[in-house]
Amino acid sequence: MLKFHFVRLASLAVAILACVWASSVMAEVKVTNAFTDNAVLQRGVPVCVWGTADAGEKVTVTFHGNSVEATACEAGCWKVQLPAMDGTFEGQDLVIKGAANEIVLKNVVVGEVWICSGQSNMEMPLNSWGQSRAPKGQPFVPRLACTEEELNGDFSFIRFNREQHETAAVENKDVHSAGWQLCKDGAQKNCTACGFHFAVAISKVLNVPVGLIDSNWGGSNINSWIPDYGWDLVPETVQPGKDLLAKRAADMAAGQPCGYHHAGGMYYAMLAPWKNYTVKGALWYQGCSNAGEGEFYYFKQKAMILAWRQIWGDIPFYWVQLANFRAQDPNPNEAGWGFVRNGQTMCMEVPKTGQAVIIEAGEAGDIHPTDKWDAGNRLARWALAKDYGIQGIECCSPMLESVAFDGAKAIVKFNHVGGGLVVAKNTEREGITCIEGTPNCFAVAGEDKNFHWAEAKIVGEDSVELTCADVPAPKYVRFAFQNNPTDVNLYSKDGLPATPFRTDK
Repeated sequence: MLKFHFVRLASLAVAILACVWASSVMAEVKVTNAFTDNAVLQRGVPVCVWGTADAGEKVTVTFHGNSVEATACEAGCWKVQLPAMDGTFEGQDLVIKGAANEIVLKNVVVGEVWICSGQSNMEMPLNSWGQSRAPKGQPFVPRLACTEEELNGDFSFIRFNREQHETAAVENKDVHSAGWQLCKDGAQKNCTACGFHFAVAISKVLNVPVGLIDSNWGGSNINSWIPDYGWDLVPETVQPGKDLLAKRAADMAAGQPCGYHHAGGMYYAMLAPWKNYTVKGALWYQGCSNAGEGEFYYFKQKAMILAWRQIWGDIPFYWVQLANFRAQDPNPNEAGWGFVRNGQTMCMEVPKTGQAVIIEAGEAGDIHPTDKWDAGNRLARWALAKDYGIQGIECCSPMLESVAFDGAKAIVKFNHVGGGLVVAKNTEREGITCIEGTPNCFAVAGEDKNFHWAEAKIVGEDSVELTCADVPAPKYVRFAFQNNPTDVNLYSKDGLPATPFRTDK
């Protein structure tokens, strides 16, 4: 009898130890680092949440009065969809519960989520990297891309998640960042300035929080942001095209890691980990590193837009056209960045896209203009008008519609003129002020395509008449087509500068 009880006790002890051991080796449920305290979830549509757990483990995600379950697949991955929710400033707990543990993310809100990508002018934070304009030997003067209030105030309705700089030839499995940050107590000094001003503008109208996926890298080439399958959309004639993929493969076969200059490297490292995150749209500010490719830029940007939409769906995509830069040149035949700007404009043929023209908001001596307010607010016009249905907002800068030639005259007709064309001067944040004078930056050429500056005057609400004594029979027109066109002053009454263009092809 004693032996029987001993055997039963021994068996019970083994069973208990087995349960304890099983519990100790059970993997904890995890959620991707895209979700942290202070995260912003996209309103109005189902929201994806995902992570890892033991194969077959049941995972429950609870948020905003909703609770959904998923079972981890054989590879240990799980994914749920929270139902569509209204926007709210009230932070709540996002709870992920597995068999062995529970994750509680604090102060999660629902609002609008936008990707902010590109090179240094998108990366440029509100404190502008602390650069100085002070003369040599003078006290340091910060180059802020905002006001002191914006740098230090409470803008916690804006949250940003700044990606760590890295490259990869295959998709990173998780987000590498410090998590979602509130724009308050000075933390916003590290937030994309362009994205911040965009967020302030749309939040003010929509009355919801805004989240910015701050994934960008100064000096980066657009090639680094195009995934491999995107290169199938780039014509073979566009150099360097698919040669870049072969170069990356050859370099890696030779033992080199995927680097800053390799095609797709930044996309796979810094954007692919966000591919399941539900977003509203994308903002893009890049082109300086591709300026030498001129209008070929069109093919690459178009391919990138279409490739990204294979990941995030048919999202709107808005970009900032390159600003004026470098010394002004009196020769109208010196185009410089005019060609790459034209390539950017050509991309507007892609549906659900838009361009913020800032041809008068740059700086001759700095490729990083501090006026990110105009860039962000002009991007916001596109989103408010096209994606949020706000009436009465003109979002598009005046664009060339047609040119008619009548003897010595050229009549340039614009569309998207809003209340009409005016000669004006822009003052950041204060809008435009109409001034005396005639439009600058127009040039005409005859059959020889040798351009000369033209005299211009506004005729009607949407047209400009050009004449030039040196070109008695004009055939071609350019407008603001130089690196830094002199004193661009043609605007719509809605405060948007006319878009640079050329008709000589």
